Order: sequence, then C-alpha cells, then structure tokens
Amino acid sequence: MQLKKIGLGIIGSICFAVSVSNASIVVPMTLVDARGHGIKVGTIKLDDTIYGLILTPKLHDLPAGMHGFDVFTNPSCGNYAQAAGSHLDPEYTDTHRGPFRGSGHLGDLPVLMVNSHGYAKLPVLAPRLKISQIVGRSLVIMAGGDNYSDTSQKEYANTIRIACGIITYH
Repeated sequence: MQLKKIGLGIIGSICFAVSVSNASIVVPMTLVDARGHGIKVGTIKLDDTIYGLILTPKLHDLPAGMHGFDVFTNPSCGNYAQAAGSHLDPEYTDTHRGPFRGSGHLGDLPVLMVNSHGYAKLPVLAPRLKISQIVGRSLVIMAGGDNYSDTSQKEYANTIRIACGIITYH
C-alpha cells in the first residue's frame, strides 16, 4: 500500500511539473477495424514535462489487464492498425529495450494498465520522448502485455493491435 502511495505521488509530481508554456495534444483513440475508424474508446492526453512525455489516458471499454502501448511510425490506423507500420525507431536500432533504457526503439512506451471495469486512467511516463518527436505518428494499444524483447510473448497477444489513434495538432 505504501509503495502504491509513493508511485501515485511521483505521478502527481510529474503531472504538476507539466510546463504551462507547452500545449497539450489530445489523441482520440478508437478500436481498430479495416478502415481505421472503429468505435471510439476515449482519448490520451500528451504533455511535455521536465521528466519526458506524460501520456494520460481516459479510455473505456478495453479488455482488463496490461497492454503493450507504443508509438508507431505512420499516421494511419487502417487495416486493423497494420497501416501504422512499426515502432518508431529513428535511430534504426532494430531492438526492443523498453522506455527507460538509453537505446532501442524510441516508440516503446510503458505498459497501459486497464482496470477490471475496462477503464485506463493511470498516466505513463516516456522519459525519452517529447511531443515534437511524435506528431504525425500513431499511438497503438496491443491486446497483450509487452515484454520489451525482440522475441514475442508465447501467446502472441503482444502483436495483435486493438486500438489506435493518430497524433496531430488540433
């Protein structure tokens, strides 16, 4: 319980540290379908902070549990989000190392937690990212968790894309 309070305190401090001078971006998220215009499941707010990019979800009607959550290269959610391409990797590292290590895909984000009622509201921090690096890209939520490895998890649920949104200035 104490650890949970500390974690929430850290997230609260990060949220408070959001720079007033930088504009937020709100990314509408939809379930994926062939055309890329599925049922709306909420939004994810993006804010630059002194600690990196904070992504604050307001999502609903998602499967409970941990979900892989990543920035993908292309600004498209078509063909069940396959049109989003691959993880953002501008340095061509071609390796998954997670959001907190100094190398690997820049688009690797912390997992997205969805509660037992299908809601995701817990912010995540991407310390290596800024809004300016991901405008014109896509956010994708995977069916399963993320093992931050080049080898897929046994059930392959971390390769199935379930929701997507295009990152644009509005």
